[in-house]
Amino acid sequence: MSSDLVDLRSDTVTRPDDEMRRAMAAAEVGDDVFREDPTVRRLEDEAALTVGTEAALFVPSGTMGNQVCLRVHASPGCEVVCDAAAHIVLFEMAAMAALSGLQPRMVPSADGLPPLAAVAAAVPAPAPYRARTAILALENTHNMAGGRVFDRSRIDPLLALARERGLRTHLDGARVFNAAAALGVEVATLTRGFDSVMFCLSKGLGAPVGSLVCGARDFVGEAWRVRKMFGGGMRQVGVLAAAGLVALRRGAEPLRQDHENARHLAAGLAELAAYDVDPATVESNILIFRLRAGDAPGWCARLQEKGVLGIPMGPDQVRLVTHRDVSRAQIEKALEAIRSLG
Repeated sequence: MSSDLVDLRSDTVTRPDDEMRRAMAAAEVGDDVFREDPTVRRLEDEAALTVGTEAALFVPSGTMGNQVCLRVHASPGCEVVCDAAAHIVLFEMAAMAALSGLQPRMVPSADGLPPLAAVAAAVPAPAPYRARTAILALENTHNMAGGRVFDRSRIDPLLALARERGLRTHLDGARVFNAAAALGVEVATLTRGFDSVMFCLSKGLGAPVGSLVCGARDFVGEAWRVRKMFGGGMRQVGVLAAAGLVALRRGAEPLRQDHENARHLAAGLAELAAYDVDPATVESNILIFRLRAGDAPGWCARLQEKGVLGIPMGPDQVRLVTHRDVSRAQIEKALEAIRSLG
C-alpha cells in the first residue's frame, strides 16, 4: 500500500512501530500449545489484570475470541441475545451456527445497545418447544453504530436482567480500550460483571495480530481447549505476544487523539450538503455517515483516486476509521479530497 494514501478503512491497518519490532525481535519464546511460551504467559497475566479477571487466553483474532466464548458458554441448540447489528451477527461468517450450533436472537436498537425491555421480551419463559436462551452478548464500542460508547449506567441493568434470567454474559470488547478512553475510566470499570470479555490488540492498540479472551480461571481453561478445536493452537507465538505487550502497556490514553481526529473529520463533513452526519454521535474513532445521493461503492472508488481509502457499509453509507497511523495533517488531506468530490 502506498505510503501516500490516507487509509481510513479500519484501525486494523496500523503497522508495528519500532518499539514493537524490537520487542518482537528480542522475544523469549516456547511452544504455546504446551503452554511453554513465557512471553505469551506475561501477556495473558497482564491482560487479566487490566480487565479485572482471573485469567486470559491469547487468540489469533477477535472473531475467534468471540466464538470461543460463545462455545464455552452454551451448548448446541441455544440462543444468543444480541443487538441486531452486532459484529457477531454481521461479520463473523455465521460462525456461532456453523461452529457451535447456536442461533442469534437479534434485538433492534437505536444506538447499538439493546433496550432493557426488548431484551426481557426476547428471553421467554422456559418451554419444551422453544430454544433455551443462554447468553447475552453486548458490544462496546459498537462498530455499526459508529463507535458508540456505553457506560455503566446503561450496562448494569442489562447484566442484572441476565443474572435474573440465568444467562451468561459476554462482552465483545474489540475496542473496549476506545470506550475507556472516551469515558475517562479504567478498562476494568467497563468489563466488570461480564462472564467473559474479548478485546483486540490489533485494532486501535496497534499490535499486528491477536486478541485476548478473559474470564474466570475455569472458563479460560475450557476456552484453551476450544481454541485448539477451532484451529487456534499456536507455537512460538511470543514474537507476536511481545508486540501485544507493548500495546497493552501503553493502554487507552493514546487513543484520545484518534477520537479527536474522528470528531474533526465529522465536523468537516457536516459542513458539506452532500453528507448526512451528526458529529455529536461520534464518540470514539469510527465515523459512519450517509451519502444523500447514494452509491457508496462508487463514492469510495472516487475517493481512492484522490488518495484516501474508506469502506462502503451499504448502498449509501460509508465508514471512516481514525487510528494512530493517521495524523491530523492526513485528516485535513482526507477532508480536502472529500470536498473535491462535491
